[in-house]
Amino acid sequence: MPARAGLSSAEDDTVSGQLVVAQGIPWPPSVGDFYPPNVAGPWVTKFGIMVWLAVALLIIFFMLAYRKPTLVPGKTQWYAESLYGLVRDNIAREQMGNAGIRFAPYLTVLFSFIALTNLFGIVPGLQISPNSHIAFPIVLAAISYVMYLYIGVRKDGLGSYLKKSLIIPGVPWPMHFLLIPIEFLQNFINRPVTLAVRLFANMFAGHLILLVFTLGGFVMLASDNVFVQVTSVFSFAMAILMAFFEVLVALLQAYVFVTLTANYIGTSLADDH
Repeated sequence: MPARAGLSSAEDDTVSGQLVVAQGIPWPPSVGDFYPPNVAGPWVTKFGIMVWLAVALLIIFFMLAYRKPTLVPGKTQWYAESLYGLVRDNIAREQMGNAGIRFAPYLTVLFSFIALTNLFGIVPGLQISPNSHIAFPIVLAAISYVMYLYIGVRKDGLGSYLKKSLIIPGVPWPMHFLLIPIEFLQNFINRPVTLAVRLFANMFAGHLILLVFTLGGFVMLASDNVFVQVTSVFSFAMAILMAFFEVLVALLQAYVFVTLTANYIGTSLADDH
């Protein structure tokens, strides 16, 4: 459908969807579903509210957990300590050894934030993850990328760090004409790009699948064919099943993102290539 004057294609899809829903006619998912209308003015968006909500919830959770820490932890303190212990022992230490313990607080916050914003995709009233919009994974990947570069340069110096990252020891010198560009792409381009795209693509696909089954169920339910109306139950059942599957994907993607971040930081801390 051609975009209306003054509206982008995505905004036009959103407006079209709202008009069709207002008329009671089911409509298929489109790119407009990933651009929720602004809540108030051009700067207050649904995604922005969800990000600040996630930040507020995490601050409140950890403040409550460690407000009055005890030797025998209460329930909230136990949850917080278990989360921190999971990231410290199974991610930071696994990827960086004992040197990774000092990065455990950052990695714990990163894991908690990504997991929580991913889970927003199945929360009624929110029903979309900010990470299904590429801008947010790019920012998260950029933060990890800057940290990865800063730690490497601070440890070895710029020249030594570049040499360690680009030159493979023990390789005949003519091979470096081929290997240095490959190492540059792998270490300085592919890592941040794949870190962001992996998170974005999984959350985008998850939201789209939920839309397809949910809206598909309403489309079949609105059909004049009784058989099609009955089979809409299977579409709704698949939507519920995929929502549970989305929980697993949301947590797994948070774990993968943080594990790769720790791995990249570990390569900056390593003494050789």
